[in-house]
Amino acid sequence: MNISLLTIGKLKEKYLKQGIDEYLKRLTAYAKVEVIELPDEKAPEQLSDIEMEQVKNKEGERLLAKISPDTYVIALAIEGKQRSSEELADMIDKLATYGKSKIAFVIGGSLGLSKDVLNRADEKLSFSKMTFPHQLMRLILLEQVYRAYRINRNEPYHK
Repeated sequence: MNISLLTIGKLKEKYLKQGIDEYLKRLTAYAKVEVIELPDEKAPEQLSDIEMEQVKNKEGERLLAKISPDTYVIALAIEGKQRSSEELADMIDKLATYGKSKIAFVIGGSLGLSKDVLNRADEKLSFSKMTFPHQLMRLILLEQVYRAYRINRNEPYHK
């Protein structure tokens, strides 16, 4: 299984980098996982709705350029479907069983994802109705992917 984590923006917080590195190391036993950071679009603090869409569209173009046609895309979106850890594990297991060897989890920038990225997604996944910083979502997502593999292998960890 090849898993990509496509993200907008550079991760600067050392404590998040350490956590992410730990889960990337743990995941090597289960899958090939890569984090692809793409630059965020520079924009002023106050944006009109049109300017927000323009920023999301430019970031979306960068994300879509990194996704091959045979990749199963899971966009992290607040309006997506909420799943339990066991349901995420089951989904990953079923994707592998049915020949989907490439999965891309997509995390947008601070404004979210463009309509084009959301339309390309095979699934929209929500971790909560709450809003989380997109940098923190990287760590949370990788932990859940690791948990999913542990669940699928009946290994201790997830309780």
